[in-house]
Amino acid sequence: MRKRVWAACAALIAFAGLTIPVRADDGVTVGPAEQRELRSGGLTRTYRVVRPRVSSSDGRALVMVLHGGFGTGAFAERAYGWDAVANADNVEIVYPDGYRRSWNGGSCCGRAHDEAVDDVAFLTAVILDAEQRDGIDPTRIFVTGMSNGAIMAYRLACEGRIALAAIGPVAGALEVPCAAPARPVSVMAIHGTGDQNVPYAGGVGAKGFVKVAHPSVASSLARWRSIDRCEGQPATSRSGAVVRESSACASGTAVVLISVEGAGHQWPGSSPADPAAARLLKPDPPSTALSATGTLWSFFKGHVATKP
Repeated sequence: MRKRVWAACAALIAFAGLTIPVRADDGVTVGPAEQRELRSGGLTRTYRVVRPRVSSSDGRALVMVLHGGFGTGAFAERAYGWDAVANADNVEIVYPDGYRRSWNGGSCCGRAHDEAVDDVAFLTAVILDAEQRDGIDPTRIFVTGMSNGAIMAYRLACEGRIALAAIGPVAGALEVPCAAPARPVSVMAIHGTGDQNVPYAGGVGAKGFVKVAHPSVASSLARWRSIDRCEGQPATSRSGAVVRESSACASGTAVVLISVEGAGHQWPGSSPADPAAARLLKPDPPSTALSATGTLWSFFKGHVATKP
């Protein structure tokens, strides 16, 4: 039954226009998004790549942006504003497409989980492909994602063989054991305290189509503080509805939780949903308390991958 619901909603979202061609924000001079294909796990998989037009002899940082459930790379590009980062700091942005609009993040989600798709292998292949084609700096590889994409970002950091400099899960939880010897990596998690899809306190969400018991945000971050060997209690600060808990950890890593009080299941500062899709899915409105993209990039660019 869950498979049929997932497939039906994906088809309706496509009809609603969430995969229309996208453009960069006004004033952003980036090259056109290039669609690429590669083989992984016996499947033909795709991803989009956006590069700044300005050439550079230095290796670029790479930011991988993972869409949420039912989404696509094109939708993530349109909604979250990462293209604006490309020129500002000579960054390459990649937007992979999930299998049947989903990622196998461990205990969920969708067809990717149900069919045991190896998305860790696929996303690793995307990074290696971009490195080979585009001259990426291997010490500055970052991964972020929304919801199911955030869950997948956690899994890639736990189980992938490539050293990531930092991850930025938004509205997601750590859904795998992340057993030793997980590689230390800096983490900035952003989560609304009113999230009813992936509840802040954990458990099964009252909204959404995935009915699994999610770990709490606190337990997800506690696991990373252990992996990164953070000491002491996190330093806490507040600005309006935004509460920031920061831990400095071993080897220059850091673990930060940004809680947005009252916010639901959303990417703060993102574009509102397409009207047809909004009528269908009734998504939570994006919080205006901060820009998740700007906040994550400010965090990312202060970190490089730790040595094995």
